[in-house]
Amino acid sequence: MEPIVHGAILYFSLMLIFRVAGKRSLAQTTTFDFVLLLIISETVDNYFMKEDYSFVGVILLIMTLIGLDVLLSMVKQKSPLIERWMDDVPVILIDDGKVLEERLKKSRIDLSDIMESARATQGLERIDQIKYAILERSGSISVIPREP
Repeated sequence: MEPIVHGAILYFSLMLIFRVAGKRSLAQTTTFDFVLLLIISETVDNYFMKEDYSFVGVILLIMTLIGLDVLLSMVKQKSPLIERWMDDVPVILIDDGKVLEERLKKSRIDLSDIMESARATQGLERIDQIKYAILERSGSISVIPREP
């Protein structure tokens, strides 16, 4: 029973940590972030495996994590409030050409992030060419250009 309880605690802890860290943390993973994730994974693995080297314990842990993921996806389908809390909603950062500074601060985004996305997706070079910039649920920034 211990792998199931520990697996559930791990699942909800990681969900909370990534929720607090924000969308951009997942969307812009750096080499350091990747290495950190590997270290966390190895640490968790060592923690779980130090007491139970059995194959059954590993299978129970995997089943617990997948089961919680499936259960939460079903709960999100039934409750829009929980879905909104867990997955968040898109945030408009530039509205009809006006930069919304408070939303940038709250989302921990700066204009260089928006311009990077504008250049990569639309070939835009200046803020005044952007009609809307939206921080998507995935953490990416969608840019809608002004009409010429």
